[in-house]
This record gives sequence, structure tokens and C-alpha cells, in this order.
Amino acid sequence: MPDLAVVSSPWSLGPLTLRNRVVMGSMHTGLEVLDDGGAGMAAFYRERAAGGAALIVTGGIAVSDEARGGPDFAVFGEGGADERFRAAVDAVHDAGGAVLAQLFHAGRYALVGGMVDRHGRPQRAVAPSALPWAAARGVVPEELTGPEVERTIEDFAAAARSARDIGFDGVEIMASEGYLINQFQSPLTNLRDDEWGGSPERRRRFAVAVVRAVRAAVPDLAVTIRLSGADLMPGSTTDDEVDALVHELLPLGLDGISVGIGWHESRTPTVQAAVPHGAWLSYANRIAGVVRRAGYPDVRVIASNRMTDLRDGEAVLADGLVDAVALARPFLADPALVQRSLAGAYDLVNTCIGCNQACLDRSIVGAPVSCLVNPRAGREVTFPLRPTDVAKRVDVVGGGPAGLAAAVDAARRGHAVTVWEASDRLGGQFELASLVPGKEDYAATVRAARAELAERGATVHLGRAATAEDLAGSDAVVVAVGVVPREVDVPGATLPHVLSYEQALRDGVPAGTVAVIGGGGIGVDTAAFLVESPDEAARATEFGQRWDVEVSDEIVGDVPQRLPAAARVLRPGSEVTVLRRSGKFGAGIGITSRWVAIGRLRDAGVRMVGGVQEYLRIEPGVLWIRDEDGADRSVPADTVVVCAGQERRDADELVAGLRSAGIPCEVVGGARDARSVDAVRATSEALEAVRRLAP
Repeated sequence: MPDLAVVSSPWSLGPLTLRNRVVMGSMHTGLEVLDDGGAGMAAFYRERAAGGAALIVTGGIAVSDEARGGPDFAVFGEGGADERFRAAVDAVHDAGGAVLAQLFHAGRYALVGGMVDRHGRPQRAVAPSALPWAAARGVVPEELTGPEVERTIEDFAAAARSARDIGFDGVEIMASEGYLINQFQSPLTNLRDDEWGGSPERRRRFAVAVVRAVRAAVPDLAVTIRLSGADLMPGSTTDDEVDALVHELLPLGLDGISVGIGWHESRTPTVQAAVPHGAWLSYANRIAGVVRRAGYPDVRVIASNRMTDLRDGEAVLADGLVDAVALARPFLADPALVQRSLAGAYDLVNTCIGCNQACLDRSIVGAPVSCLVNPRAGREVTFPLRPTDVAKRVDVVGGGPAGLAAAVDAARRGHAVTVWEASDRLGGQFELASLVPGKEDYAATVRAARAELAERGATVHLGRAATAEDLAGSDAVVVAVGVVPREVDVPGATLPHVLSYEQALRDGVPAGTVAVIGGGGIGVDTAAFLVESPDEAARATEFGQRWDVEVSDEIVGDVPQRLPAAARVLRPGSEVTVLRRSGKFGAGIGITSRWVAIGRLRDAGVRMVGGVQEYLRIEPGVLWIRDEDGADRSVPADTVVVCAGQERRDADELVAGLRSAGIPCEVVGGARDARSVDAVRATSEALEAVRRLAP
């Protein structure tokens, strides 16, 4: 059992003494503006603090109306925000944690369409200079005047005072990820030629002034800053300029620096599953080195981004350069990840898979944030985790992601759970996904569910398709039998060199050219499987070279599911052709991840052929198609892999038998509707169904 001696050790952050070195990083959830008196936020944060997070940083709290990033950003003093945050702070304190308010200003990243301020006036977007960004839908921000800059600095100070009055233990100043303070620092977004711009020294002046004002406003609280270790924007702030800013901030009374990475508009991936674990640690180490050499041992440095496992955290902290680690999305996946890890129960930790589908993809469009692998996240009030009043026999038919979500939730609440899985393994589509390079963590979700079901005394039948007779006497049945690959009606589709995507992923694909029929998410994943290394260390090296960034190798491959897979045939991308009739390649992949997945294939040289009018026939070594111009052409294909979507696995007879016997049952996920297979929908439906059937 790995020793988490450093992770578990107490530390100080200014006036705070914290019980371990794990910080729950800031996440915008939408709960901040929910008109519920703060119940949702309180439940969300309480569960994470009770699960062991020593310090929690809230989602961004706008320092003024015009600082809001969108309509779901709260502002102190407006619309009951203070009451909601007071409830959240009390909840964290009751659970033994501490909490910082993140002070936020979106600047040019504000999406103001249709928004009004508290006086009913259209909200304006403001920035150091009048430069829009692509997602702003044509809105050009107004350049802040000199007096407005001074007023904005005071807005940060006033927000800090409000945080103190509400009961927060401190504040984190958001100066990373391309938001307003970061915008002032960059020559890309600060074209001013006054006291706030025109030279690196003057561009840094705004950040310095904000920190000085906040520190003066709350001399008794912890004050930290979230600083960009690198903007990952060509022509933006240099490493030397970032380091110079750190030197200027150190004498101002900061208690900590949390190191972020990249702007939202950067074309370098930072948080997607394709990013190697711990890739950005070298930037935190660099800033920590600046702090230590400058002689400020009490200024704590917090590393973050693409860490999912506290064994990673221990490796990061081992040399004493960095003081703590911040994890954000992993706390959506498992609120108790600290508690479980410190107890050595790593198999029980439900690991963040980096899919972004229910968190970041929702956040950027203003939808409520949750988690694919933990559909209770953000809905703790609706689905409280408390023992049932009446224990029932709950049967779950299907051991894929939806079935496991239902089974784990029922078992946690004290029901007698039996899982029936027709294949010889749990996991379903997650088990297949874990074979795709970059998606190895999907296996950890299956492992965690298996371990928790065993710990809670559930019964799991493998290799056995449940019958109505098996389920006689059940009080509730969730049918989650999932999907099967859709077959294609093409002459030659039954030839031995034609494989389903399941066969390709499980059994591998022989050397030679491959044609992939279907360019949706499954087709893109299959192509990645064919051309990318299963060794994360090798991919990390390639990632650093591709994006011209310094990638840390401190923790790559350290965790069991990331160990290199058995050797398999890889081929140059030029030997792989992905074909699609219509629509975008990678359709179905989340909006923050699709561009990365497609870009990886293009970088590898994979050919992508869209607009296919017809798949004519399959012959040994070749696939014939009619292309978008109506011409018949051949595609080299020693192997053809069919990724033409999925169909619901038929459970109609089973469901009819259950209903005729009067046994309550519900069908969820792909088994209910495979027209648009969505794992977020599947796990959420499973949770909702099992709560209705077995409260």
C-alpha cells in the first residue's frame, strides 16, 4: 500500500492550519445562482469536505455585475448570493474543512448576450483593450478607462471584504486561464500605452494593484492567487515575465500561489483525457523554485491540472518544492477520494475519466454541472445519500456504466443488490473505452464499482443473462442491457476481414491498411486505437513535441490502470482511412474534447473521407465507395472495421415478463434508446430510475 505520508500531513496557509495537503480546486457548477437559499451549494461542498478535502475553493464569484462570465455567475450582495454562500461556508466548516472565495472577473471572456445588470441595464463586457474572442459571438468588449481600472481594483477589495463578512476563511484571486487579470498581463490582449500597459512592467501593474488592495482589505484572512504558469498562446506572456510578476507579488503578503495553465482559447489541450497525467507539473515546479529562491518559505505553492489520483499527489509533493495539490473534477467523480485514499482503499476511488461531458461541456453553455461517472454530483439535495427506510431486493440487469451506476447507488443506501451481466466481465462500453489510448481511466470507474459492490455485499453474476424466472420475487429491476454494434448492409460485410469495433478493440487488428466505416465518436476512438501508443509515457513525449511544451514525467504511468497495455500492432496513420456519410467527424464527442481527438488523428496522418454517398462493396484488401462527387473509388482495406453506430440490445421479452408478473422495472440508457447513445444520459437515467423504484 503506497504511503501518503506527505499528502496526509498538516500544513499552514497564512492563518489557516489545514489537515492535509489536498485542495479542491475551483469549479463553476451553476449552484451559485440557484434560488434555494444555498441548500444545493451547501450539500455539494459539505460532502466534499466530509470526504476529506482540507481546503475548498469556490467557483468564481464575480466582483461586480460586469465581471460576470455569464448569467450563472453570482455577485456578492445581489439576489440572495450572500445567504447562499453563508450556508455553503457553514456546511464546509461543520464538516471540518476550510473554504476560500474565488474572486473573479471574466473581462473579455464574458458572454453577455441578453444579460442585464442589477439596475436592468444591458451588461457590457470590459477588457484592457477592445479585443473580442471567438466565443463572444461578435461582442467587442469596451476598453476600461483609467478611472474604471481603479474602480475595478476596488471591486476586488470590496468583494474580499464581503467574503470576510460572510465567513470565508480567505480568498483566491483569479489571475489565470485568460480572465481579466491575465488579460492585463498579456501583450496579446493589452494594447494600452498608459500606466496599465505598453511594457511588461506596466502590464503587470494591475495584478500587483489587485493583490495589494485585497491584502489591505482582509489583513486577517488567507489570500492566494491563481496564476497562469504559462498562457500557451503564441506571443503571450513569457516565462520570464511570469516569474517577474511572482517576484513583484511576493512582498505583498500573499499566502499562496496556485499555478494554472493555458487560456480557454489556447489551441493546446490542457484538461482533456488526451493530456498526459501531471503534464503541467513542471510549470508549478518552476514557480515554486522562484518563490523558494526569493526567500519566501511561507508563501505556499499549489500544483494543479490533470491529477486524478493521490498517489500522483504524493509523488508531486515528495521533494518538498510544492506544498499542496489541487484537484477539481476528481471531486465531482468521488467526493470521498481523500478519505478513501488515505485509508488505502484506492480500488474504491471513482476516478475522473477526463471526459468533460457533464462538467466543462455544460459549464461553458451555462447548463448545470454534474459528472458522467457520478450523476449525483451537483444534485445532492435531489438525491441525498442516506440509508433507505425499507430495504428492497434490487436486481440490475446489465453491468455497463448505467447498470453499475444504479447498482452502486442502491447498495450504498442499504438495498440488497444483484447484478446480472451476460458477458464474462463488467464494464460494457466503458470496458471497451478503456482500451483506447488516453481513456485508460475508464477502467478505474469499473474497478471502483466492482470493489464497492463487493464491499457492500452485493451479488454479481457474470456470464449469465437474467431471465424473468431469475428475477421472480424481486422488488425492483433496472434493465440496463446496453447496446450492440450496428451491422451494415454492404456486399462483403460478412467476409472474415470485416470486424465490429468491439472485435477490433478487444482482439486487435492485424497489420496492414484499415478502413473504418463510420466517423462518429466510436470511429474516431477506433482510429486512435489503431495508430496511438498504449504507453502513456510514450504519448507524453509525443504530446510535448507536438505542442512544444515542457511535459513533466513525474507521475505518468504510476497508477495501475495506466500501466502500458500488452503490445499491439500499431501502424502509421497513412494506413488508416475513416469514412463518414455526413456530419462532422467525431460527432458525439464533447465540445471541449472533439477538436483534440480529431486533431490527434490528423497529426498522425489518418485520412478522413467525408460525404460518402454509398458503401458499394467490400472485397479482400479493398472497400469500394461512391464519393461525394458521385465517383466510384477504392479505399485500401486489408481490414474493415465497422463503426456505424449502435442499436439497443433487445430486452423486450424480459421486460414484458416482468411487467406481467407485476415486478416494478424500468429500462434505462442505450437499452431504452440507442439513437443517440450518451453515457451521461445513461448513468443519470439509471440513478433516477433506481431512486424511483427503490427509494
